[in-house]
Amino acid sequence: MIALDGLNFTALSEFDAILDVRSPSEFAEDHMPNAISCPVLSDEERARVGTVYKQDSPFAARKIGAALVARNAAHHIETQLSHHDGAWRPLVYCWRGGQRSNSFATILRQIGWRAEVVEGGYRAYRRLVVARLYEQPLGLRIIRLDGNTGSAKTEILNRLEARGVQVLDLEGMARHRGSSLGQMAGAQPSQKAYESAIAAKLGRFDPSRPVLVEAESARIGMLRIPPMLWVAMRDSPRIMLDISPAVRATYLAKAYADLTADQAEFAARLEHLRGLQSNERLDQWQDMIRQGAWPDLALELIKHHYDPAYARLRSTEAEGSQMMRITKDSLGPAEIAQIVDEIAAAL
Repeated sequence: MIALDGLNFTALSEFDAILDVRSPSEFAEDHMPNAISCPVLSDEERARVGTVYKQDSPFAARKIGAALVARNAAHHIETQLSHHDGAWRPLVYCWRGGQRSNSFATILRQIGWRAEVVEGGYRAYRRLVVARLYEQPLGLRIIRLDGNTGSAKTEILNRLEARGVQVLDLEGMARHRGSSLGQMAGAQPSQKAYESAIAAKLGRFDPSRPVLVEAESARIGMLRIPPMLWVAMRDSPRIMLDISPAVRATYLAKAYADLTADQAEFAARLEHLRGLQSNERLDQWQDMIRQGAWPDLALELIKHHYDPAYARLRSTEAEGSQMMRITKDSLGPAEIAQIVDEIAAAL
């Protein structure tokens, strides 16, 4: 048995692979970083064994489960694990370090592979994530990058990260731009998977250096920012981008090109604002979509939706100290490069 030593996973670095033998749905909800899915029971098989356990007997359930585990283990050995040599050392885990992981590890050991099992399984890992994000002070110096919608915050953060600045991209990990129209392609991760991604990224940061994060509300799409991170963000100093609505509208029309490529989809998303905006205004915006008047629509959204929403949010939060304020009359490549230089020099 291998005990987890915290979210830096220093004890796991000696293993060649981490194998998650839980069912596919369990893996899809969340899993340890870099784990490979090797289910020894499918979702249907797991439900079947559980039913037999409750309605017949634990012995009958174990008999059926053992046959299924052996069959599925053989499939994994013959397929995705077949290329490994005799020196391969995998780490195996299931829900709580019980029968599924121990059974699979035993079969791997019989082959000659040096398999070990995570003590406490996924539950032990999840407890570490919860402690990091719900119970312990963050222990990192957070700085928020703030500015209204269309201020190029995401692009600036990406460029700063490429230059070695410690950046926590909460929207990227949430697969959502943070606005009511900001859903990216594909579904958002589960809350647990989101927290795993955040915890893994936090574990790689140097506590002696600041961490830059985009100023957010407490929710990004359907996901919640974990409480200890939210507290650290709420109390952190901010870098404010002060960009005019017209400049932001021009930038937004280009940055959201992936959303506007499908006019019908964008029009459907816009309908979610009905009730927040007057029917007359929504009808005008739908006309702009049909005409492909994206810069004009972006300016309308900024003036009547995004900026008022930011103003309401800021009125309910502590402003925090302002580290610096950056004003630009354009968001072209040269101006964005200047913003990146100014922020990098201040950190």
